[in-house]
Amino acid sequence: MSLLVLGLSHHGAPIELLEAAALDVAARGRLEAAAVASEHVVESVVVSTCNRTEVYAEGLTFHGALADVSEALASATGVPLAELQPHLYVHYEDRGIAHAFSVAAGLDSMAVGEAQILGQLRESLSRAQRRGHVGPALNTLLQQALRVGKRVHTETAIDDVSRSLVGAGLGVATGVVGPIESAHVLVIGAGGMGALAATTAHQAGAASVTVVNRGAARAERLAERVAGTARAWDERVAALADADIVISSTGATGVVVTEADVSYAAQSRGGRPQLYLDLALPHDVDLAVANLDGVTRVGLAELGELLSTAGDLPQVDEARDIVTGEVAAYLTERSSEAVAPTVAALRTRAKEVVDDEMARLERRTPGLADADRAEVQRAVHRIVEKLLHAPTVRVKEMAQAGQGGSYAKALSELFDLDPREVRVVSTPPVIPVSTPPVIPVTDEEEGR
Repeated sequence: MSLLVLGLSHHGAPIELLEAAALDVAARGRLEAAAVASEHVVESVVVSTCNRTEVYAEGLTFHGALADVSEALASATGVPLAELQPHLYVHYEDRGIAHAFSVAAGLDSMAVGEAQILGQLRESLSRAQRRGHVGPALNTLLQQALRVGKRVHTETAIDDVSRSLVGAGLGVATGVVGPIESAHVLVIGAGGMGALAATTAHQAGAASVTVVNRGAARAERLAERVAGTARAWDERVAALADADIVISSTGATGVVVTEADVSYAAQSRGGRPQLYLDLALPHDVDLAVANLDGVTRVGLAELGELLSTAGDLPQVDEARDIVTGEVAAYLTERSSEAVAPTVAALRTRAKEVVDDEMARLERRTPGLADADRAEVQRAVHRIVEKLLHAPTVRVKEMAQAGQGGSYAKALSELFDLDPREVRVVSTPPVIPVSTPPVIPVTDEEEGR
């Protein structure tokens, strides 16, 4: 089985296509289910954010898995495969592992180094676990990726230079409406990104923060955390007129703030400038509002251009070095685990031979004293251990050097081993293989 990553992101796809391919929580689950229904795929996890939509799959065959996952992605997004293909990227095995670690570290994000991807990746994995779409392979990979992401933020200064989409947007906003300390901020949507927006605005010293959300309870909880005010969903148009900066990220499938809404707000404001920061995918704010006098709209495309130079910073190089080392360590460990069944089979076969010979000795020498019998058994075991020591150590060493596969195959043929037999693999291998626990995280659709 092999890892396959298929997707599209801000690196090679226009925002319009990313919007069309964006998936809500339910659609992500359906895409995973469609992928694992394929005879070529056994595990699947879908990660969909404002930067990317991608499928991680553990496949039995590369070409079969690639074809089936591609078709499933096109079906789930409603975008014809012919339109997706020019913008899709495919990462296989080693490159797929490196990609997963880079994503978790924030190195592949539009806002390089941003930490929000850790929560998004965790929620994606948790959802796939609960629905039975993920098994030991992707579970191990993505939990390791999460650990690597945490390590990058702990051991490097990437947080000092990382600018979230919200932070970058507020920087643009102050150039339009003036100091943040005098600005009234309206946040539409109380999901993950909405919470980040409200918190960032509050910490930046905004004059006030107002939260509007379809679910009033979530809006009130978020407003309370940022010493702000919650308003009802049907009051959002009126709330626009009071806001200097509007940040929207609801996860809705259609426009939430229309041109007519903004036009009404602009007239009520008497010409005072207003900025709309649209962090949603698909977009929440009608593109046409940018044509209104006194109104500035900033979307993901503009933020992407603003943040495009972050990848040249030395802190990012430090993070990349950590990811490179972690990928190498993961590959070495995985190579060692791959030969574990062969080692277990070899030791199981040796135990069978010893047991058979001791049973034969029992039949031929029924009067042998217990002490003498025990000594014979110890001697036989010592001989077997000495004979097995060299091939066991050697197969581990070659596995770490990436050459364990051929040596393990030779051992299997020489000793007539079948590592797939249940009675063999049930024997604890010398190299332990662990399955990480399920992450108890609930997923909630943003802004709902």
